[in-house]
Amino acid sequence: MPKKNPNPKDAPHDAPQPDGPSFEQAIAEVEKIIDRIESGEMGLEDQIEQYARGAEMLKRCRAVLDRCEQRVEEITAQLDKSDRPADMGADGGE
Repeated sequence: MPKKNPNPKDAPHDAPQPDGPSFEQAIAEVEKIIDRIESGEMGLEDQIEQYARGAEMLKRCRAVLDRCEQRVEEITAQLDKSDRPADMGADGGE
């Protein structure tokens, strides 16, 4: 039986996307990777491996941000579209 999310509003922010971790999870992982590399306690090969993983997470973050930016632009365009007729009538069509 699937678990129910007690607060459905939180689901999009907390749930990982089907194609990878959520934005927040990816950022947290990048921060951990940076801490591990900066600690100096890892060998060079491990550092390179972690660097590559961090690069993957940053790519994921950029993709999420790009999708969010596109969505904001779509919403703004819809708002602009719905506001135009009202604006034209309110200011006399100037």
